[in-house]
Amino acid sequence: MRLEHEFPPVFNTEAKVLILGSFPSVQSREQQFYYGHPQNRFWPLLARICQEELPRTVTEKKALCLRHGLALWDVIKSCEIQGSVDSTIRNAAVNDLRIILDQCDIQQIFVNGATAYRLFEKYQKNSIHRDAVKLPSTSPANAAWGLERLWEQWKIIRVYITDSQ
Repeated sequence: MRLEHEFPPVFNTEAKVLILGSFPSVQSREQQFYYGHPQNRFWPLLARICQEELPRTVTEKKALCLRHGLALWDVIKSCEIQGSVDSTIRNAAVNDLRIILDQCDIQQIFVNGATAYRLFEKYQKNSIHRDAVKLPSTSPANAAWGLERLWEQWKIIRVYITDSQ
C-alpha cells in the first residue's frame, strides 16, 4: 500500500539548518509529527544541542526548532513501506526541498541515518546541488549507538544553530 507524508515541514525563514529523515514511522504518522516513537533519541539529542529542556508536545517541539533556526522534513513524500522499516521503502517519490531552500539561508543539511542519506544522495543531491552530512540514526533500531555516542556525532549541529538567549 502506498503511503503519503501527511504533515508539513517545520521551518521559518530564519532556518539555518535542515535536518532530513527518510519517511515518518508508524508512531510519527499517528501523531502527525516527526520522531514520534518514544524510544527515538532525536528529541533528547536536539534538546541537548539547543541547551533546553526536553520538549514534550508537538507545539513545544516545533517551537524549539523555530527558536534555534532548525528546519525538519523528510526526503520521501510518498512510498510503499512495511510498518516503520526504512529498508522496505519502495517506489519512492521525493519532497521538493526547494520549498525550504528557496525561502531560507540553509547553511548545512544533515541527514538522520544511512537510509535517509542514501535516499538523499539518490534523489535529491543532484536536483538541489547541495551536499548533506550523514549523521547516525536516532532510531531505536540503531541500538549499537547509545545516546552519548550519538551526541558525539550530532553535536556538530551546535555550530550552526541560533541561540535563543
